Amino acid sequence: MEGVTLGGTMEASPGGLDKLDELDALVGRGGVAVLSGAGLSTESGIPDYRGPTGQARRAEPMTYQRFVASQEARRRYWARSHVGWRQIGLARPNAGHRAVAALERHGLVSGIVTQNVDGLHQAADADRVIELHGGLDRVMCLSCRERTPRAELDRRLREANPGWAATSDVINPDGDAVLTDEQVAGFRVVDCTGCGGLLKPDVVFFGENVPRPRVEECFAVVESARALLVLGSSLAIRSGLRFVRRAAARGVPIAIVNQGPTGGDADAALLVDAPLGATLTALAGRLGAQ
Repeated sequence: MEGVTLGGTMEASPGGLDKLDELDALVGRGGVAVLSGAGLSTESGIPDYRGPTGQARRAEPMTYQRFVASQEARRRYWARSHVGWRQIGLARPNAGHRAVAALERHGLVSGIVTQNVDGLHQAADADRVIELHGGLDRVMCLSCRERTPRAELDRRLREANPGWAATSDVINPDGDAVLTDEQVAGFRVVDCTGCGGLLKPDVVFFGENVPRPRVEECFAVVESARALLVLGSSLAIRSGLRFVRRAAARGVPIAIVNQGPTGGDADAALLVDAPLGATLTALAGRLGAQ
């Protein structure tokens, strides 16, 4: 399929305006469920994994099993995440996030399922957001299960590591910075102030399952929708692809706006290969959602 090319002013490739018209018609009926991925946040300065701005991951992702079993693994994780949080925590919603929130306020988006852990949908004032993989802005104790703000942990880690000033030029979408062993050495991890238990970001690690009630809530959003709009996700893993497959099985029309091919292209009624911010801003404008 031909894509749509959008820049500062709207330009369309041959057939591109037809695709915008189709997207307009699909979303304009309302009842749209949104499934968003890392590609939606690249314009906020957070790289994705597989899109055109993505980088090959140069640090092995942490697994839940290694995190709970190894003090050294926790040291490496929290040192890298402490650096990465500086970028994730400072990121701000981009035009794409703001357009999705505007479409929701306009009564066209019925729910947002995000695979991202950056909190940018909520920062753009979207309301009905389900964080499939959790959020980096919260920390959970694995013993007493208390959840506390990430900002509080950031303060405690800075106090526990005076003079530690590691930096990194590579930050992954999950807030994991690439650091050397020398940078990690000597980093001090802190535990729960209430019970002394291990602290973990309130996100789903590799090797850990998304809580079943959360998955069912996401399925319910998709199944009750008139259309599914996928934004910035390669759908390369089952975690997000299962919702596209469920929509297709239920006869819910699917539109995908992404730069590059996705694992759900065969199920989509409409494919738009274009930058997310400009495309969604144009869509919101056409639909009167400001």
